Amino acid sequence: MSPWRSAVADYIQLRRNLGFHLRDAERALSKFAAFLERHRAAHLTLALALQWAQEDPGAPPATGAWRLSFVRGFARHWRAQDPQTEVPPADLLPHRRPRPRPYLYSDEEVRRLLEAALRLPPVGGLRGLTYHCLLGLLAVTGLRVGEARHLLPTDVDLAAGLLTIRNTKFGKSRLVPIHPSTQRVLARYAARRDRMPAGRPAAAFFVSQRGTPLSVSASTTRFTPCRSKPASAGRGAAAALGCTTSGTASPSRRSSGGTGRGRMSSGGSRCCRPISATSTWRTPTGT
Repeated sequence: MSPWRSAVADYIQLRRNLGFHLRDAERALSKFAAFLERHRAAHLTLALALQWAQEDPGAPPATGAWRLSFVRGFARHWRAQDPQTEVPPADLLPHRRPRPRPYLYSDEEVRRLLEAALRLPPVGGLRGLTYHCLLGLLAVTGLRVGEARHLLPTDVDLAAGLLTIRNTKFGKSRLVPIHPSTQRVLARYAARRDRMPAGRPAAAFFVSQRGTPLSVSASTTRFTPCRSKPASAGRGAAAALGCTTSGTASPSRRSSGGTGRGRMSSGGSRCCRPISATSTWRTPTGT
C-alpha cells in the first residue's frame, strides 16, 4: 500500500474506533490519496486540496465544499505526522446545503398511509402487511427507518414488550418499549411472516415478499405509492390484520432544533400505541 493510501486508511480506522462510520469520507479520501500519488506529492498542500476539490468544473458548489471538508479533517490529523501539512481553512469554498423542510403527518394522513400500505400488491401477499407494520412502528416509536429495517427476530421481545436497537449512531445500542397493542400486531405479523416463504428462517424481522431483508431502495419505492394513494377501502384489510387504524396522534410543529423530528401525543394507530405519551417521531420520508 502506498504511503498516502496507508495514511488515509489509518485515519479512517482511528475515527471508526471512536464511533464514526465515515463511508462517504472513506470513498472520497481514497480518491484524494490516489490524486496525491499521481502528483507525487510529498506534502498535503492547500493548492493540491483545492485542485482536487474542484476537479469537476461542472459539479455544483456543494460538491467542492463537501470534498474539501473531508480533506480538512484528514489534514488536521495528518499535520501531527507532517508539520508542513496545510489545513484548508473553514471559510474556503463556503457552501451550506439548505436543510429539507420536514413534513409532519396529521392523524388522518397517518391512518390513510397505513391503510394504503395494506393494499400494496400482490393481493394476499406479505408485502402490504410488512409495510403497514413497519410504518406503524416508525410512527409510534420514533425509530429511524434503518433501525427498523435492521431489526432481527431476536431483537423483538414480544413477551417483554421491548425492542433492542443495536449498534446505531456512534455504535450505541438501546432498548425501546412498545405498547401491548403494538406487541399483538407485531406478533400477528411475525406468525404470518414465518409461513412465507415456507421452510426459510426469517433473515430480519421485517422482510420482503421473497423473505429477504428490506433494502433502502425498496423501502422508498414502496412508501411513495402509499403516500400518494387516497384511502378508500382499506378498512377491510386493516380489520383482517386485527387492528383499527383510527389515529389519535397529533404531531406538533417542527422542533426548534431543526432535526426533522416531531412529536406524537398518543400514537399513530390504536393498534400501535406507544408506551409513552410523547414518542419522538421521525418522518419516514426524511423531507
